[in-house]
Amino acid sequence: MTLTLRIILIVVSVLTFLLCIRRVKQAKLQIIDSVIWIIGSFVLILMSVFSNAVEWISVKLGFLAPVNFVFFTIIGFLLIETFITNIRISVLNEKIKNLNHYISLKEYK
Repeated sequence: MTLTLRIILIVVSVLTFLLCIRRVKQAKLQIIDSVIWIIGSFVLILMSVFSNAVEWISVKLGFLAPVNFVFFTIIGFLLIETFITNIRISVLNEKIKNLNHYISLKEYK
C-alpha cells in the first residue's frame, strides 16, 4: 500500500470516529448505530498501520492489489450496515402496521 493511501485511510478513519462520537454526544446518533462505524474506523486504522499484514492477507486471498482488499473490507462494512438498517426498517414497518390496526379498532368502537 502506498504511503498516500495509508495517510488517507488514517485521516478518514479518525474523522469518522470523531464524527460518530460527536453525534452520540449530541444525541443525534444512538450508540448502537455508531458501533459498526467505530469498529470500521478501528479496522481501517489497523489496516493502514499494519500494511504488511494487509498485503499478506490480500495475497493469500487472491487479490491483485492490497488496495482491492481495503475496498472489499469497506464494502463489507457498508453491506453489514445496510443489512442492519433494513432489519430495523422492517421491524418499524411491522410496528406501524400494528399501530394502524389498533387505532382502527379504537375508532371503530
